[in-house]
Amino acid sequence: MTRHARNCTAGAVYTYHEKKKDAANSGFGTTSRRIGKDSVKSFDCCSLTLQPCRNPVITKDGYLFDKEAILTYIISKKNEYSRKMKEYEKQMKQDEEEDAAKANAELQKKLDKFISTEKNIVSNKAVTLNAEQPTTSGAISNVSLGKRKELPSFWVPSQTPAAKVSRIEKPDSKIYCPVSSKPLKAKDLIEVKFTLVKDPADKKSLIAKENRYMCAVTHDILSNSVPCAVLKPTGDVVTIECVEKIIKKDMIHPLTNEKLSESDIIPLQRGGTGFATTNEKLEAKEQKPCLQV
Repeated sequence: MTRHARNCTAGAVYTYHEKKKDAANSGFGTTSRRIGKDSVKSFDCCSLTLQPCRNPVITKDGYLFDKEAILTYIISKKNEYSRKMKEYEKQMKQDEEEDAAKANAELQKKLDKFISTEKNIVSNKAVTLNAEQPTTSGAISNVSLGKRKELPSFWVPSQTPAAKVSRIEKPDSKIYCPVSSKPLKAKDLIEVKFTLVKDPADKKSLIAKENRYMCAVTHDILSNSVPCAVLKPTGDVVTIECVEKIIKKDMIHPLTNEKLSESDIIPLQRGGTGFATTNEKLEAKEQKPCLQV
């Protein structure tokens, strides 16, 4: 399509290109953009701080965290739960007091009614007849029938109904993973042991190095483009290729000769490389008001 055809304003049809351009200029519609390599964390970085882990730990689902960061998160969630629980208990106590007050009021009302009937067992028949016949002045004025103190104006602030306090639901005591939203416990965290690359010629610091860690068995360099797994008994990080070709043949730990099971091999959730074959979600979307034509 030529440039003139894209910007043609004489057509009778509102084209897709014109709609997309107008949506971008007006701020309406959903904006989508592909995430590049620089926008995704590295495989050895914490999922909370997005910085290289000092004391790496991993969850059962394969998400890597810094031990200090994830424990701080768990403690903050526990404190939040205790605060919400206190508010919920306070609300329940208020409900019990209100129910008790209503029950006492009903009991007092019945008692007063019983006492009044006992005192007026013998009553004047004329007074009773006059009391049973209501006056018709109530239909004309609010002064009669005990409505002298009520204001006829419904918009007066003192007569408007008060808003009730919103009810507090009982808080959930479980702590959920900030990435996978699955239940998380501090005792389920597994310590991870990365194997450093031994290169005497490289004098750079650990953060400045491009190749920081390697497979504990095959000594292959680890990166975002290399699928990795963590061996649960020791926390060693190996490549998925090593798991498929070496470990799964006998299901024995190659470093300690310990018997392994399928649950002992935890795939490590890695970062992004910018290639569609490596990652599942490489597109970010921002929801905006819809542009209707």
